[in-house]
Amino acid sequence: MKTLYTMLLKNFFPIFLIALVFFILTLEMVDLFANLVRYINNNAAVSQILLVSLYYIPKSAGFALPPALMFSISFSLGNLYSRNELISILGAGISFRKLIIPLLALGVLFSIGYFYFYEHIVIDSFRAKNQLSQNLLGQKTSYSNTNISVLGTDNINVYHADYYNDSAKTLSGLTVVKRDENGRFISRMECEWAEFDAARGWILHNVSLYVKNDSSSEEMKYLPEITHSFFQQYTDSSITIRPIHFQRQTKNIDELKHGEAKEWIQTLRKSGRAGYRGALTDYYKRFSFALTPFIVIFISVSLGSRFNRNILLMSLLISLVISVLYYVSDMILGLFAKQGIIEPASGAWGAIIIFTALGAMLLYKAKT
Repeated sequence: MKTLYTMLLKNFFPIFLIALVFFILTLEMVDLFANLVRYINNNAAVSQILLVSLYYIPKSAGFALPPALMFSISFSLGNLYSRNELISILGAGISFRKLIIPLLALGVLFSIGYFYFYEHIVIDSFRAKNQLSQNLLGQKTSYSNTNISVLGTDNINVYHADYYNDSAKTLSGLTVVKRDENGRFISRMECEWAEFDAARGWILHNVSLYVKNDSSSEEMKYLPEITHSFFQQYTDSSITIRPIHFQRQTKNIDELKHGEAKEWIQTLRKSGRAGYRGALTDYYKRFSFALTPFIVIFISVSLGSRFNRNILLMSLLISLVISVLYYVSDMILGLFAKQGIIEPASGAWGAIIIFTALGAMLLYKAKT
């Protein structure tokens, strides 16, 4: 079996590398020509345009991996079938399911490797690509925001600001309402503006502080229900919210690493912004898409043994058709999740579940 497995993998890897390069170049050309006219109109240097394409290679490789795997496996097994080698293998008493074990093992390794490849290489390169592309196209991104309401990280403080200046890390017209664990009012703080200091936190300026007195206390019984104080400068250790929570929603989950993406999603959830469902769906897709290499191998091993004529054409056609069907179904389910029709987890994992079931059915009916 070791010799047979070696032969199978030797047939697979050269075809896979050629197919991977082909699909990567196709995606690179699509991205390049989609923006080429605008690059020329903005007098972008050729070296900078090529650098954008270079940064896009890891992301393209991630998209190209599934169809390349499907094509190479379908083509390899189709060649075995057309040369009657597959019939000889099955006739020797070796089951088809036993024959494809190394390919399925490769699928598991590719899925694990893809997750770490995406986390440590794709995210940084894709962020650099987008930033450089935006600069060449004259596009600027601002994280400053207006009319923001945010729930504090402790679920107790409620913040509202008229304007957040991201470059200066300042807030204008800030109001902070403090509540106890049962949601009852404790105090209200209104300040003209606030600035963020990494060491001291938020420094509030021209603050009016309204505190509700505890009427159950004998000492406070004769005081007004609400006490008012004024401070030219004020700090409060309970205000632990970070500037990122006030930023305008322009972040792309595909450009954020695992921890950053998780923090951003929590920010969207606490601020009640509409992009929360979309960001959560894209976050789940990071994990579900990592299983795609295994799923496409699962499907392609079942289809590859069915072709004995026009192997190149049929392998290319079936890999493109199934890849398009997978990406389209994944996109549609993702849109449903972002619109609130289905849950984010269902939108992210739905296509994986559907195509896993399809692969299991095809493998069950494959020649054995």
